[in-house]
Amino acid sequence: MGKQVVLAKPFSLEDEKEDSENTPPNLIQRILSLFKNVRPGSDLSNFQLPPQMNLPRSQLQCYGEIVYSFDGHDLLGECSRRDQPIERLKSVVTWYIATLRPLVFGMAPYNPVIGETHHVSNAHINVLVEQISHHPPVSALHATHEKENIDVMLCQYFTPKFRGTYVEVELKGKRVMKVVNHKETYVMNQPKLLMTFLPAMGAQWAGKVVIKCPETRLEAELQLLSDSFVSRFTGNNKRAIKGKIFESSSRKQLYEIFGHWDRTVTAKNTKTGELEVIYKANENIAKLKTPIVKNLQEVSESESGMVWSEVSEGIMRKDWEKAREAKRDVEERQRESLRKREAIGESWIPKHFSVARAGKDWDCVPLQPRVPRAPIIVPL
Repeated sequence: MGKQVVLAKPFSLEDEKEDSENTPPNLIQRILSLFKNVRPGSDLSNFQLPPQMNLPRSQLQCYGEIVYSFDGHDLLGECSRRDQPIERLKSVVTWYIATLRPLVFGMAPYNPVIGETHHVSNAHINVLVEQISHHPPVSALHATHEKENIDVMLCQYFTPKFRGTYVEVELKGKRVMKVVNHKETYVMNQPKLLMTFLPAMGAQWAGKVVIKCPETRLEAELQLLSDSFVSRFTGNNKRAIKGKIFESSSRKQLYEIFGHWDRTVTAKNTKTGELEVIYKANENIAKLKTPIVKNLQEVSESESGMVWSEVSEGIMRKDWEKAREAKRDVEERQRESLRKREAIGESWIPKHFSVARAGKDWDCVPLQPRVPRAPIIVPL
């Protein structure tokens, strides 16, 4: 069989209604049955899901999409185009909010195999993601904006834990954005993901996000508000976001941030009272396009869309037997590769990143200063 690449459409804002309408009526029973022998507090990193509960995409595609998949304005490039430091930080905050995407309750992407990659370009933005560890699952992302000279680096690993009535996924590792033309570095952490079963089903982002720029001594704090029991019925806090932009040393507040990340977010100048809508979700994360293969011969054998092509094809066609067999094949190939490395005492070495590990912390550095143009692109 020749090369085959299967890529799923990014999950857009407008897909949520369709997804909720198509949710199987027995989904919650199916989920709870999977966890019946799992103790609260257990680490779910190695938990195996049946194909019926997999999204037809790898986790690497999900990571890549937050950078290369957008509709409308180039928010990443805007982080360098602004003249004043405070305006650039506001743009970074806006870009960060745009990386928050709707979640599909009860469904999860594939856990990437070690060495798997995902390489996609969208206009001036080139993104490369690589799975650098399987146990624990650690992914490294490098993205560059050719025109505006921006560099984005992410080294991310997660710990999903069963909490009885919900699953909490703690995302660890830093995001770093370098706005090279202004010699500025923005360091940011990750929110948590909560998937609740009772009293109501839902998947949401929650927690505190901090964005710091040591060169300008400006900082932003964002609080992603998870739904309380009452707010599930009133709708007041659903996907709400609030925060502030301030001077790091004096803590003097410059802007108040508020709104909903799936609707609009507003910045209020605390000195003048002026209001500015800095983000509109329906102009940035709606009508997202599926990446297409521009040059099949240049697609790497490790590309996510190729590694999982038969699994994704089976899921999209609801051919669960084919999806199960294909998933088993992918996982067995990874186990066989591991056995061969262990037999000769060989450790896995990532292809695109150098990796340092200190205890449970991981640090990844790209081996190349720029991400090259990809053979897979987002169509205009």
